[in-house]
Amino acid sequence: RLVAGIRIVDAFFPVARGGVYCIPGPFGAGKTVLQHVTSRHADVDIVIVAACGERAGEVVEILREFPELIDPRTGKSLMERTLIICNTSSMPVAAREASVYTAVTIAEYYRQMGLDVLLLADSTSRWAQALREMSGRLEEIPGEEAFPAYLESVIAAFYERGGVVKLNDGETGSVTIGGTVSPAGGNFDEPVTQATLKVVGAFHGLNRERSDARRYPAIHPLDSWSKYPGMVDAKQVEEARDVLRRGNEVNQMMKVVGEEGTSIEDFVMFLKSEFLDAAY
Repeated sequence: RLVAGIRIVDAFFPVARGGVYCIPGPFGAGKTVLQHVTSRHADVDIVIVAACGERAGEVVEILREFPELIDPRTGKSLMERTLIICNTSSMPVAAREASVYTAVTIAEYYRQMGLDVLLLADSTSRWAQALREMSGRLEEIPGEEAFPAYLESVIAAFYERGGVVKLNDGETGSVTIGGTVSPAGGNFDEPVTQATLKVVGAFHGLNRERSDARRYPAIHPLDSWSKYPGMVDAKQVEEARDVLRRGNEVNQMMKVVGEEGTSIEDFVMFLKSEFLDAAY
């Protein structure tokens, strides 16, 4: 497993070394911040940040903060293990498509050296928009929402480059890929999110209500999932999610009948779920 250093991810929705995961969420829900936190604390040798069509300010933030932070594994500056493929939204569309492939090729290069690499692509939606624009200029037949008809296979081909490799000298190297998706209005039914969900092993869905309530990282504990085995027993995770589920039902009921109309058992269940939510 890949230790991300974020409690909700490591306990509830773990990511495997060499696995692939996605972070979809509406604008301003904290996708980039979640990736920055992961890149600081992740238990890997090298982090590659592909800022694909990102705001320039977010790239500047990495450049400013990372040289001052210390990597707990080596005691050196965090910048020494971080690579940034800088491609802000003001740059040409063709460069946006290239930036993602450049990042994953560099990641594979380090993997062949027997290193563990974490590739963070931010944001794959803007990469898909670049593909749409290129496809339109090439006069190709459009698919859903004017994205190219081959969008799903292109996204799958990108994520399938993650994985663990056993080298000839007996060492192992890995590339773990995490991509953010920015669906317009937080609508997870749009083509890019759906195509991504078909190929990833973990889904960390960010939620507007949680980010508005200042519950960061705003990963929704009931909508998100992971197919990878984590460090916490699956039975315990299921029990904890059951508490959250039942607490959520009581919370919905309390909005209608108020606290005084709720039985003490239900109220205790609600408090348990709130405590679990606050701790994790």
